[in-house]
Amino acid sequence: MDAGFAIVPGGGKGSHRKFTHPSYPGAVTLIGQDGDDARNYQERQVQRAIEEVDK
Repeated sequence: MDAGFAIVPGGGKGSHRKFTHPSYPGAVTLIGQDGDDARNYQERQVQRAIEEVDK
């Protein structure tokens, strides 16, 4: 994930990864290993987060 989001070190268990952005309240959590396809709901969550940051 890019668009200014940074991974939270130790922010997820197993295959969960948590991303934060200074302009986004909360965090975005993705499930799966690097290179895996994102699930549909994850794609929508990421898109909403990016749109929120771009406001």
